[in-house]
Order: sequence, then structure tokens, then C-alpha cells
Amino acid sequence: MDILLSSFAILARWDVLAALLVGSAGGVVIGAIPGVGPAVAIAILLPATFSLDPIVGLTALLGIYGSSMYGGAIPAILINTPGTAVNALTTYEGTPMTKRGEARRALSLAYSASFFGGVFSVICLIALSPVLAWIAPMFGSREIFLAALLGIVLVVLAHRGQIMAAGMLACLGIFLNTIGLEPIQYSQRYTFGQSWLSGGIDLIVVVLGLFALSQAFVLLVEPDKRSHIDALRGGFFSGFKELALYKRVATVASGFGVMMGMIPGVGEFTAQFMSYTYAQKTSRTPEMFGRGSPEGLVASEASNNAVPAAAMIPLLALGIPGEALTAMMLSVFYVHNVVPGPGLFQNQMDFVVALYLALLILNVLVLVFLLFSTNTLLRVIEIPTRFLGIAVLTLSFVGVYSLRNSAVDCAVAGAFGIFGFILKRLNLPIVPIILGMVLGGIMEAKLRTSMMRVKTPFDFIDRPIAFILFLIIVLVVASHFRGVWRAWRSDKGKSR
Repeated sequence: MDILLSSFAILARWDVLAALLVGSAGGVVIGAIPGVGPAVAIAILLPATFSLDPIVGLTALLGIYGSSMYGGAIPAILINTPGTAVNALTTYEGTPMTKRGEARRALSLAYSASFFGGVFSVICLIALSPVLAWIAPMFGSREIFLAALLGIVLVVLAHRGQIMAAGMLACLGIFLNTIGLEPIQYSQRYTFGQSWLSGGIDLIVVVLGLFALSQAFVLLVEPDKRSHIDALRGGFFSGFKELALYKRVATVASGFGVMMGMIPGVGEFTAQFMSYTYAQKTSRTPEMFGRGSPEGLVASEASNNAVPAAAMIPLLALGIPGEALTAMMLSVFYVHNVVPGPGLFQNQMDFVVALYLALLILNVLVLVFLLFSTNTLLRVIEIPTRFLGIAVLTLSFVGVYSLRNSAVDCAVAGAFGIFGFILKRLNLPIVPIILGMVLGGIMEAKLRTSMMRVKTPFDFIDRPIAFILFLIIVLVVASHFRGVWRAWRSDKGKSR
């Protein structure tokens, strides 16, 4: 009870509540604009959060992260263009419903399913807190190193069909993290006598380049697009009544979102497709899927909105981000000397619970905002894409320069922006680079610490959790190669 009261006291500040309000409303607006997305918005906002208190900065970023998927459903349903990448599956059912004249129904159902998924995941997060507080202290340097290694392996293997490229880009991220002064003996690494490389390559500069600037270049080179949508008549409250008809699908989909969110590198896409497949196989009308099935829409929206809260579990408990957005949030912790991991649950449990409660409040704020402002948000979708490109480009360079008042940082960000633009044109993943930089630093620090107590390779896995993590890594890699071998045998058999 004392922890709960202390957590409420942390949240009951005008600046925290303002950050929640701005973040939740801003995330919905960002999500509703096709071509921008939460990664770009968080990358631009990140430098500004460094001057704020940790709880203020994190609630603002959490607001954007958690609410953008709500907004992304609007263009996905109305104009068959997902506002964020994870709303792509929403177009399968939302757009056919719009063509049948059921746009308001589809949006109302998407809002209610998203709210259910978001609240369900926060409740699961709060329920798991005692377990996490008990398990987290058991993670030493070896366990955290192996958990970070597992995260990289899962991120790479999650990019099916692009595993070699994802692996190489993750290695590039790990290499980028090694540039500059080495943290133990302060020797120069890969600086080649260039003084501007002594401080290393800043993660935020790379994030702004790869996500924000590259997206600005994409928006500027593509033909200008401008959509027009007529205002919708009627309220949006009916979705909750209809959601009761699909409570089983919503609950299972939210459960998939929680499970997949806790696993680094898996995230919304896997949760969505598992939920969608389950809903289709257990539906009484499977023939409606792809033609405007309410069950498919509920499965998609409930699962992807359950992921953000669950993705905070490895970040808070172990200091290991599962994808790019939580990796960006990790930098806010580090700037304020708040180190996520076992110590956070032991020493600052009230801070952790405050973040959980912020996620709960966030879902309520977003739902209220959407129920009364959807028709206003339709005007946001009409913004020309090239105007968005110029705005993102300008804000990105302002954000980079504000970090250290360095023109060199702007040049480095521009170079990574061009590199990110090339990767997007080649349809190659960007996320492994960021996670390689973040997890690479964690792995190096924990490996050096643990090696002082290790005499033989077997000593590294002589503790239960370390052995379990090592076994999971081996099984995951072996399972992947087994799948590759089966696919090769199958193709070979067909060629005969």
C-alpha cells in the first residue's frame, strides 16, 4: 500500500499529467498521419526529454508509443493506408467494412478492442510485478549478458527471409557502439586519429538519422499524396457493446500480445498474426475474414495494443529493450542515471509502479480523446506528404543540433539518414542496427564484469538461470536451422 501511495504521489504532479496528456493526444495524431509513425515522433522528441525529470520524459514517450496504434487504425480503416506499420493487418477487415458503409462501426470496434488490449496488458504487468521483483535480483552479469545475446538472436531470426541482412546490420550496430574511448582502460578504438570520434557515435544521432531523416527523405522523393475523407455521423460508443460478443477473441488476442511483447525482437506483428489466425480458425464464419470480419478486426487491434505494456517488462526488469522504441526510452533512463534492471525493482519500486499506472491512465485518456475528436482527426490525414517531409527534416536537424550544439552530429545524422533511406528502398530492416548498438554495449560491459569470476567456459553457465538462458539460445538457433534444413529438403524434393 505504501508503494502504491508513493506511486500516486509521483504521478500527481502537473508536469507529469501534462506529459501524459500531450503524449497520449500527440501519439494519436502522429499515428493517424500515414508515413510518420511513433518511431519518427519519439526520435524527434527524444533530445527534449533529456532536460526533463525521468518520469516526465518517460510518460511523454510512453504516451506516444502506446497511443499511436489507436490513431493508426483510423487511416487503415478509412483509406486502406495503415497509419503505423503494425496497423497493416487492420486494413484486411477495416477497409471492407468501410466499403460496406460501416466505417463508424469499424472505428468504434477498433477503439474498444484497443482499449481492452491496453488495459488487459497493464493489469497483467501489475500482477507480474511481485514475480519480477523476486526474479530480477537473481540476474547477475552472466545472466544479463546471455539475456542480451538472446535478444539479438531473436531480433535477427524474427526477420524471416532477411536473416543474413539482419544479422549483418546487428553486427554493424555492435561495431558502432565500440567506436570511441573504451570504457575500462580509456584507450582509443576505431577513431583513426579523428578527435570527433573520441566521444563515440551517439545513439540518439543514429536514431534520428535512421528513423526520422530517412523517413523525411522518403516523404520528399515520393509523389505528393493528399486524401479527403467525409465526416462520420453518429457516436463511437457502440463498439463496447459489440466487443462483448467477441470477448473470447479479445481476451486471447490480448494474451498473445502480452506473451509476444515480453519476448525481445518479436513484438506486434507476431502477436497479430497469431491472434488473427486463432480468430479465423475458431470463428463460426471464417469465410468472412478478409471481407470485413469484426472478429478479425478485434483480434488485430487487441493484440497490437497489448504489446507496449508487455514490452516494458524486459526493459524494466533487465534493462534489455525488445525493439527500437524501448531502446530509445532506455537512453532516457541512462541520461538521468536511472539504471533499469534488478536494482530498479529493489530500490525504486514506486517508480516502476508509477510507470504502470501511467500506462493505465494513458489508455483512458486516449479513449476519451478518440470518442470525441475522431472527425477532427480526419483533417490530419489530409496533410500533404511533402509538407510532412519538410517538417520532419527540419525538426530532426533541430533535435540533433540541440544535443551538443555540434554541426558534426548533424553531418553524422545526415549520413545515417541517407543510409536508412537506402535500406528502406532495398526493403531491409533498420531496427537491428539500433538494438545492436544498445545490446552490444550491455553485452560488452556484462561480459567484462563476469569474466573476472569465470575460469572455464562451463563456469559461465553454472548457475540455473544462466544455464536456462543458454539452453534457450541453443534451442532457438537449432530450431531455426532445422526449419532451414526442412525447407531445403522440401525444395530439393520438388525440383526432382
